[in-house]
Amino acid sequence: MIYDWMKQALREPLVHFLGAGSALFLLMAQLGGEDSLDRSITINEADVARLASQWEQTWRRAPTQQQLDSLIRDYIKEEIYFRESMRLGLDVDDPVIRRRLRAKMEFLANAEIENMEPTEAALQSFYAANKIRYAAQPAFSFDQQFLGEDEEIAKASVLAINAGKQVQAQPLSVSASMDKAASDSIAREFGEAFADSLRNLPNGRWSGPVRSGFGWHAARVRDVVASGTPPLSDIRQRVSNDWRAETQVAREAAAYQALLDGYDIRIAKP
Repeated sequence: MIYDWMKQALREPLVHFLGAGSALFLLMAQLGGEDSLDRSITINEADVARLASQWEQTWRRAPTQQQLDSLIRDYIKEEIYFRESMRLGLDVDDPVIRRRLRAKMEFLANAEIENMEPTEAALQSFYAANKIRYAAQPAFSFDQQFLGEDEEIAKASVLAINAGKQVQAQPLSVSASMDKAASDSIAREFGEAFADSLRNLPNGRWSGPVRSGFGWHAARVRDVVASGTPPLSDIRQRVSNDWRAETQVAREAAAYQALLDGYDIRIAKP
């Protein structure tokens, strides 16, 4: 009869669960060595409120008491598995975890960089260097060469021009040069995109290719008169946004360099 009882007991799922749990505990004890794990888990009111808030953001309603209890139980389960995995060193030398931690670190670093506000000196300097961008009606003196409708050929042509090579410009019934021309006049002849692009080109050298309603051009700005530029105080937020957008890559590189400088890097090549 005892044998029959044991056979029946061994069929019970609870017995299987307890057996597996005991085996897992023994395995962890052997692998983990001395148990210094903090086995105290406290779920405070802030934790419960956060779990409820996360649920509400997903389902657009507050959780029921039963659902909230389930969230708390799942949080406890997650915390236990997290602590046990760390105790066993499962995070060590795992390429997937390394990549995820790197991605999270980069996300946090980039979020801080994106929200960074420029100093007054940096903002003033950026505004002074880019006044033409904010001018209401700038006037340009420039030259242009029409390079056709193929962008790749146009790119190669601009490089060749700046290398001192002769490039055969294609014929086009528009001005090869304009002097002190207002943006609206340039737009009437070449299109809005071309006129706007001149605001971002450096002075004194061939740049591009620049898109017009006809195709692609090499353009050389000789002089700019930034008339109607509003004071910085009137467009501070716009200038600040532009500063963040245009300096983000450089600031990310500087932030990483600061971290890198704190490490002693040694590379042994075979």
